[in-house]
Parts: sequence; structure tokens; C-alpha cells
Amino acid sequence: MKLPLSWLKDFVDINLPLDELARLLTSVGLEVEEVALVGMAKPEMEQQEFKFTGLSWDPEKIVVAQIDEVMPHPNAERLVLCRLKDGQQEHVVLTGAPNLYEYKGAGPLPKPIKVAYAKEGARLYDGHAAGLELVTLKRAKIRGVESYSMVCSEKELGISEEHEGIILLEDDAPTGMPLVDYIGDAVFTLSILPNMIRNACVLGVAREIAAKTGCALKPPKAVLPRDGAPIQGNVEVEIKDARLNPRFALGLVRGVKPQPSPYYVQRRLRLAGMRPINSIVDATNYVMLEIGQPLHAYDFDSLVQRAKGKAPKITTRPAYPGEKLKTLDGVERLLDEHTIMVTDQTGTLGLGGVMGGEESEVVDTTTNVLLEAANWDFISIRRALQAQHLASEAGYRNSRGLHPDQAIEGMDDGLECICQWSGGQIAAGLVDVYPQKYIDPTVSLTTEDVKRKLGVDIDSQTIASILKALGFKCQVEGNTITAQSPNFRTDIGEGVIGQADVIEEIARIYGYNNIPAERLGDPLPPQHGNPTLEFEEHLRNILVSLGLQEVLTYRLTEPTREARIYPAGKAPELAYTRLVNPIAAERCVMRRSLLASMLEILERNIRLRQRLAFFEVGPVYIPQEGQQLPAEPAKLVIALSGQRGLPAWDTPQVKTLDFFDLKGILEGLLNSLHILGATFEASDNLPSYHPGKSAVIKIGETVLGSFGELHPLVKENYDFLNAPVLAAEMDVETLRNICSKLYVLESVPVFPPALEDLAVVVDENIQAQQVAAVIKKAVGKLVNNLRLFDIYRGNQIGEGKKSLAYKVTYQAADHTLSDNEVSKARQRIIRALEQEIGAKLRS
Repeated sequence: MKLPLSWLKDFVDINLPLDELARLLTSVGLEVEEVALVGMAKPEMEQQEFKFTGLSWDPEKIVVAQIDEVMPHPNAERLVLCRLKDGQQEHVVLTGAPNLYEYKGAGPLPKPIKVAYAKEGARLYDGHAAGLELVTLKRAKIRGVESYSMVCSEKELGISEEHEGIILLEDDAPTGMPLVDYIGDAVFTLSILPNMIRNACVLGVAREIAAKTGCALKPPKAVLPRDGAPIQGNVEVEIKDARLNPRFALGLVRGVKPQPSPYYVQRRLRLAGMRPINSIVDATNYVMLEIGQPLHAYDFDSLVQRAKGKAPKITTRPAYPGEKLKTLDGVERLLDEHTIMVTDQTGTLGLGGVMGGEESEVVDTTTNVLLEAANWDFISIRRALQAQHLASEAGYRNSRGLHPDQAIEGMDDGLECICQWSGGQIAAGLVDVYPQKYIDPTVSLTTEDVKRKLGVDIDSQTIASILKALGFKCQVEGNTITAQSPNFRTDIGEGVIGQADVIEEIARIYGYNNIPAERLGDPLPPQHGNPTLEFEEHLRNILVSLGLQEVLTYRLTEPTREARIYPAGKAPELAYTRLVNPIAAERCVMRRSLLASMLEILERNIRLRQRLAFFEVGPVYIPQEGQQLPAEPAKLVIALSGQRGLPAWDTPQVKTLDFFDLKGILEGLLNSLHILGATFEASDNLPSYHPGKSAVIKIGETVLGSFGELHPLVKENYDFLNAPVLAAEMDVETLRNICSKLYVLESVPVFPPALEDLAVVVDENIQAQQVAAVIKKAVGKLVNNLRLFDIYRGNQIGEGKKSLAYKVTYQAADHTLSDNEVSKARQRIIRALEQEIGAKLRS
């Protein structure tokens, strides 16, 4: 939020230097991001704490001046000469300002025009250059007339980008006064936290400064009479859903004339980042920036015309499916049920709390203005802003929760500003529909509560004075303070939460720097390990050591995105944990699958690197029947794709990663976890994986997870390359329960091994691990290592058969094996293979 200092001074007396004021604002939670100088001098600071930008005006060279006559230029149609006084002497100044053309050649002006005047040598921005380019005024001849000074536009002085005409100051501007003393300013750019939306206005920031400094706050007061014909009977209001629209008020001003706003209003709006339009629209924006309540002005006569001469009936309701509205920005918008509509008998008038429609906007011929001040459900406003991809100053404030009482305060100020700047008469009374009254919470706390939370003794009177300065209504009885939240705040809770909110307010104003650093007074809680977290960290360390890279994915997703891990049309109907207030349409549910999140990451990165090897450890969210919160089991997912290695001069053709690369990583993981006896069983019942290239991992009957190559129909759902995509999913809790907490370490064997190759012919349906299990069972620990190194199928061994070749390592821990021992072991293996699985030694 941009905040002009001059505007702030309307509500609180400020005598602090700019850097100290910036420090004070930051200390109460209003972080100052930048201070833009508009004429004021940059403060001298030992240490640059804040960013100061902008232009300082030389008080000797840039002053208030008066133009007494505008004369034609002898040699140029689009230039004029001004007879001007700067408080010391008279000058003839050349300018091309179009807003002076109407006075050209009319002789002495009936009253002087007050302007901003820059003398020779003044430093200004070039009004015709792109961006901000500093120049120094020098003497020059322009079309035969000498020029050495100029009257200034807002851009040349660094006020705004406006350079089409010069600044026309108020008639009471003192001629000869340094311009910096008259309209010099500094604009603070503040970062407003979502729970401090009460401070997204000049009055809110002034209240914080007054509370911090002890200065008196001077809130605005409406003083104009409301002596026009009553508004009652001229317009009706109906609220269809009080939860969405707690309050809706209308006021009426008759006989207005839209015109340019006073210059000080236009200047403040521009400094605050808004474009002046006319005296009616500017009044709504000015009040919103000043006290924080958005307003909207309707052309009342157009509403009456739409109602065919009857009293307009304004209704607020949720939008109908497929309903459309053309908003003030000229965009036709398709609305959804989250959008709150403002309508009349004929149709839609605007997006409630966000932006009005074109049908009833104020135009140059408007004579009667109907002013709206309302309060809205901030969640619905937030959803509407997201759905429409729309940003507005009104939506920004309404989407963060305003107090319903602010509506009437804004209405009073808005009616008065319209009447002052546009003429007219304010109608007596308001149409105020307030079906759902907001109850301001009352919080009780003691000095002991404050001491316990903040670690500092603050007496009850000091606490009460701080809270009163912030607008709370307080009562003090001994050491107990009872405080009622003010009627411009909705961020104070009830009970224990409200007590913490109030103590936070005390700490902000008392000053965090005044709270001493002390040791914790209470005993530390007992320290317990977190086995689940420790195991997950252990998993990550192992997987990184196996050459994988960890990724973190969003836990929020959308059901159709998770359906991509199934072949088209085969995704099951699953229940999801849905968010009440999603941050985006594609982040509306909690994920059920880690694989879906991982494949999205793989899809985004598949063309960036030749080899991808990712893993993630994280929770999924499974709804539980009868439970508000879902189960959150932790899962491990691994995904691989791309080349097995990088190409080199001696290996130009590199193979791609396949099923067995992933299997090897999983075996390495299980070995590092000391999980013994795991089996890999082929499975064709995994919908996300390729039949014949997928398997489950088991310990006995316990399933640890599944893995394989992605199903071709699933792969079509993603923008992958031709290389296979491998993935694995495992349950972290099952891994933790099965992995060995204690394990035996064996010393390195000191006696030599005996090696031999053994090839056996088995039926095609016999798995290699079955053969390996029989071999190990036949000779026990005598086989130190067993490795399958070849599989052969062909006519030599017959149809329906395959040959499995193993490299067998025989080794004893206490002696060197003899040839006879090795031969007997070999015979036992051959006999066991023949008897148990019908295998034959391949000749």
C-alpha cells in the first residue's frame, strides 16, 4: 500500500524525521518497503535501513508562482507565453501546456492561476522522455523566444506520470512559497499483512502511530446536513443470503455535477497509485483509501429507467450457473456460484465487493448518485477474485475481512465528499439492511497473563491505555482488564485465542525492543526421539547414496490430475479430502497418490536432462469414514527415465534405464535397511504398470510395495519421451516395522572361495529366485554368493523351457574348501533341483 505522508498528517501530528517514522511503522508490524520522496529532502542516516527514492525540490529554485496573463507565442501555434510572478520578480515563461490554451489572448486574467514554477538551474525530470531522466534547466531560444525557466507538470516534479498539462494549484497557494513547503510529500510503501487489513488505509496507519507515540488521533467527521428529500421509498434492498452479505446500505445525493476533483484529491490519489476519474468516482476511491471501506456509486436515474419508472430494488445473491456480466474494465465475465451478485429487477449490476458493471456506471451526465456501502463474506470474495483472475482495490480489502460497522462510516464520508466536490443535496436517511449483526468479542486478561506471555511486568493502567489507543473499550478492576474489540476489527478471537490476540497488540505497541531477553522460566519438557522422522531421514540418506535426487511436490492437487496414473477410462472413483477454501482450482483436494505428483515432476523435467532419477518421501491423505481428518500414511516413490550413463567416445550408444536398473536400486535399499528374505513376484494386476514388466515386493505375505515400467496407456497421458519410465511405490511404515533394528556384522572371509558356473534347464514358469532358493537351501552357508548371469531360450533346450546360468561362490569361514567338499556340494544342489523343481543340468 502506498501512503502519502501529507494525508497521514490530517489524522495525527507527526514531527518525526522520515527515517524514524519508517522505523516506527516497521516496529508495529507495518513493514516499510520503500520511501518515495516527492520534493522532500532525503534524511541523513548513519546506516541505510530503508530504501529512499524520488526527487528533492530545491526550495530556492522550485516555488509557487502565479500566472497573470497567457499570451500567444509569436512564432508557434502550440506554444504560449505566460506573464508570471514568483514572489520576487516578474517573468515571461514559455510553455506548451494544453490546459492553458483556453486563456490564450484573453488579456489579464480575472484571478491569477497558481502554478509550480522552476527557475533556471533547477533539477527536474524530463517530461517528454521515457522513464525518469533528470535534467537541469538551462537558457535556450525556442522559436525565437528565450526560455530559462518553466511551469511544471506532475511528471517533471516526480509526482506521477502525468505530463499532458501543468499543475494548477489551489487559489490560496501562497505565491513565492517553496513548493516543497506547500505540496512536498513522501510516499511510504507498506507491506500489509492479511490479518492487519484494518491498516490498509490512512486512518488505520494513523491510529497505529497515535497509539505508539501518544499523540491524539483526529478521525474524520461528517458535518454536512442531510436535508434533502428522504431516500425511503425511492429504493429497496433485499439480501438473499445474510451469510454472504451481512450488511448492505444505500445513500442518495441529488443534483450532482461530475467534474474534476480538487487538485489535492487528484494528487493524493495518484501518489497512492490510483487514477483520478471525476469528482464522484474519486470520492469513492478517496474514502476507501482514507478509512478502508470500499464504496460503489450508481447512476440513480439509470436504475430508475431500468425499473421502468418504479423504485429500483437492489438484490444481492449468488450468481446463477452460466450467468455473465460486463464489468467496468470492459471485460465480459462468466460467473460461478462462488460469486456474489448485485442485481436489480432487470439484471446484474456488479460483482459484489469486487467491481461494478457497465450498466449503471456514473457518467458525465449523471445528476443523481446512489451510493453503496456493504459488507461481504471475505471467503466468497477471495474465491471470486481467483475465479475471475481479477484484482481490484475493493476486492483486496473485502477479501480480507472488514467489519460491518465500517460500511456506515464509509457511507457518511462518501456522501459528504460527493456533495463537497460535485454539489448536490444529501437525501435524509439511509436504506440500511443488516440481518446478521457482528458481535465484537470481549476478552478478559490479567497482568499475570501478560507477564507469563511476554516476560515483562506491565501494570493494568498501562495495558488499558495501550488498548484504548488502539480503539478497544476497556474496564480495569485491580489487575484484571476487560477489553472489547473495536468496531473496525475482525481479527480478535474469543477465549484463550482472543487473549493471545490482545497480548500481541500490547507487545506491538509496548515495543518488542522493550521486552528483555530472559531465560525460559518453565522447565523444559522431556525430550523424546521421533522414530518416524528419523527413519524417513535414514531412507533419504540411503536413496541419495544410491544415486537418486530428492524432490518435493505439492500436497494439493485435483482429482483429474491423479486419474492420469490409470489408463484412460479405468480410473476408480475415489473419495478425496477437499479444501473449503482452495488457493486455486487445480489445488482443491489433498493428494491420494505420491506417484501422480512424481510423474508430473518427471514430465516437466524430461527434456532438460539425459537421465532423471528422482525420489520423494511424503504423506498421502486417505479420507476415513466418520472422521473429520484423513489418515496420512507416509509413502516412498521412485521414478527413473533416460539413459543409463552419459555417452562417450568409446560408447557412443548408451542404453536406456530399464526394469532391472530399478530393481537393483530397490535391492540396494532393502540391503541397506537390513531387510532379509525379500522376494520379487511378477504381477499383472497393477493398473499403472506394464503387464509382464511389473512386480510386487514381499516379505512372506507382507507386501512392501510395487514397481515396474509405466503402462503404455498411462504413458500416453503424459508428455514423456520414448525411453521407458520406471516407477516404484513403497509404504514407509511397513518398511520401518520390518527392517532389522539389530543385525549381525560378519568379518571379512580370510579363506579363499571356490567359483563355478552352473547352468540348469527349467520350465518357463519357474522363476529365477525359486532356483536360487533351492540352491541355497541345499548347501546352506557353504554358498557365499549366488548370481544369475545368463538366461537362454532356444530350440536346443526345447519349447517351454529356459536355461538359467548362475555363478556360484563356495566359501567356508573356518577353512579352505577341498575339491571333494565342493564336488559333494555341487551334487547336493543338482539333486535338490531335480527333486524340487524338475530342473536338469544343462550339458
